[in-house]
Amino acid sequence: MQVKLRDFEAELLQLHSNGEILNQSYGELMEFQLVLHKAGRLFDSSHNNKNESRILEEDSVEYDESSDRPLLEEQEMQVIPSSKRRLGYITGLVAQVKVCSFERYLFRATRGNMLFKQAPVNDLVLDPTTGEKVQKVVFLVFFSGEWAHSKIMKICESFGASCYPFPEERVIQEQMKSEVASRLDELNATLEAGIRHRNTLLNTIGYQLGLWKLIVQKEKAIYHILNMLNVDVTRKCLVAEAWCPTAAKNQVQEALKRATLDTNSQVGVIFHELKTIESPPTYFKTNRFTSGFQEIVDAYGVARYQEVNPGVFTIITFPFLFAVMFGDWGHGLVLLLASLYLIFNERKLGSKKLDDLRMAFEGRYVFLLMSVFSIYTGFIYNEFFSVPFEIFGASTYKCTNPSCRDASTKGLIKAHSGTYPFGVDPVWHGSRSELPFLNSLKMKMSILLGVTQMMLGIILSFFNAKFFSKPLDIWFQFVPQILFLGAIFGYLSLLIVIKWCTGSRADLYHVMIYMFLSPSADLGENTLFDGQSSIQVFLLLLAVIAVPWMLLPKPLLLRKQHFKGHMYNVLGDSDSDSANLEHENKEDSEFEFGEVFVHQLIHTIEFVLGAVSNTASYLRLWALSLAHAQLSSVFYEKVLLLSWSYENILIRMLGVIVFVSATMGVLLLMETLSAFLHALRLHWVEFQNKFYEGSGYKFTPFSLSELEDNK
Repeated sequence: MQVKLRDFEAELLQLHSNGEILNQSYGELMEFQLVLHKAGRLFDSSHNNKNESRILEEDSVEYDESSDRPLLEEQEMQVIPSSKRRLGYITGLVAQVKVCSFERYLFRATRGNMLFKQAPVNDLVLDPTTGEKVQKVVFLVFFSGEWAHSKIMKICESFGASCYPFPEERVIQEQMKSEVASRLDELNATLEAGIRHRNTLLNTIGYQLGLWKLIVQKEKAIYHILNMLNVDVTRKCLVAEAWCPTAAKNQVQEALKRATLDTNSQVGVIFHELKTIESPPTYFKTNRFTSGFQEIVDAYGVARYQEVNPGVFTIITFPFLFAVMFGDWGHGLVLLLASLYLIFNERKLGSKKLDDLRMAFEGRYVFLLMSVFSIYTGFIYNEFFSVPFEIFGASTYKCTNPSCRDASTKGLIKAHSGTYPFGVDPVWHGSRSELPFLNSLKMKMSILLGVTQMMLGIILSFFNAKFFSKPLDIWFQFVPQILFLGAIFGYLSLLIVIKWCTGSRADLYHVMIYMFLSPSADLGENTLFDGQSSIQVFLLLLAVIAVPWMLLPKPLLLRKQHFKGHMYNVLGDSDSDSANLEHENKEDSEFEFGEVFVHQLIHTIEFVLGAVSNTASYLRLWALSLAHAQLSSVFYEKVLLLSWSYENILIRMLGVIVFVSATMGVLLLMETLSAFLHALRLHWVEFQNKFYEGSGYKFTPFSLSELEDNK
């Protein structure tokens, strides 16, 4: 490939050099052709002007009043007698912007003994020297004497003027015109042939350029990896230490054996598994469907080796929490169509440079589940672009009078027993009770979802501690945390479920406030079940005990273990006792009780305060769901229905355009982004901080196929 590239380079340089020479010759011939055409007319006008000729042929020379020196040197006058002096002339082209200065310099240099004529060229002229097109002027200078000729030629050279010979005889002029035209045709054909040949060569290079770049990238990547290996000088081989997935160990061995056979190597490959105390990289095998969800988790931090992977749960929880805020099955259908378009055209779109849209394309399966869950929650909310439909049957209520839609408690009676089969009864939409009812429903639902997800995070911390053999984290972190969160917010969630099931009108705000102010007081009409006050006292004591349970035992026990010389076993690998012993001794020497206690204090305060703030943070599900529904209702009623109430077709069309634009721009773009970011925050802060450290690093294997995909 190097020889081929050198040949291509030499050929292109030769073509470029020849092209420059031909273009320069072509430009000179074009200027010569202009001079032949324009200077002939200037000559004709000069011959007809006898007065100007008589002035130039006068033998007498005027003297300047301020100087005794004659205008023409005495030596020149003596060399060229007046009877033999004959007028000379020079023709050529000069840039139009320099004409005035050019003429002034000629006048001063010849002391006025010259005649300057010019003829402008209408079109731009290709300058042979610079290769640029400029506006030029054809000039004709008459002079007398060799001294004036040399002066004028120097001035022409300094001004960048191009001078060309011009015969006086018309026959010779016509002959030269035909010769120049013929040479121009030949040069034009030669230039076109050169351009065709150059384009063919460049197309050949362009066709192979991607392959060449890929070859170079592969070679560079291979040598980059080889530079990381150690050379065993005595055995004349390379020694490499690398990470390998356990499931791929046999594949690596087979590949090394195959490489040995293909290269006819006399030295066999030795594959040996090393024991190390270094933390291995994290590798999760993903596919096109799960990679987008894993990227959401990895953006927060890569999991430690063998730590619980939140990406498994994110596949369901992330699109579901998004759908809670984006619940409208009409908007969900539009989002579903967009995601299906990206999925069905993923091969065509994957090979293009999408720039800013690359992120949306990579998350196409995330959008697919987001749209599916949005349709599901839209059916629950019974909203299709804010319009309710009786999809699952007729409403369980009916109106007794036309003003029932404005009633809050009266005017609606039950048509039959039971509840609406699925989701919100469509009769609530448009009534005065819509906002109070939906606010209460969505707010309580947000608390239930939030407490459930936080409980899941704490339970996953138990599996982390169990896997890494950390009993202190189980007894003095997991247990008090689950008790504290369950005693307060788990109890609140239980009250919400009981109130929904029993239809009680108990004020849960009053119950939770007086649980802390007066836990043993009688709740009166706010009582939801027997023995509620006693249970509240027990739960409050449990929550209070959980705080010092989290704070004190773990640092004290670690201090006791340190003094006894029994270090907490992190790795637990019996085959690497020497390495583990060295690692443990290092940790023994680095143990600081003050730092451990402060760290546990910060962790305890963060959890206690976070339990309250994180639960309140889940209320964003209610807030964004309400905002989405109200915006959709405003666009439908105040834009579409209002414009449709007019008989004017232009107003109706304008209303439809505004409604579609607002729906696409605000609800389907801005609201989608807003709900996406809020769901992202709930997973990163409220869910993952309960169990996920994210302090690992990715497994990035050497892969030539990735270079081919990214070419």
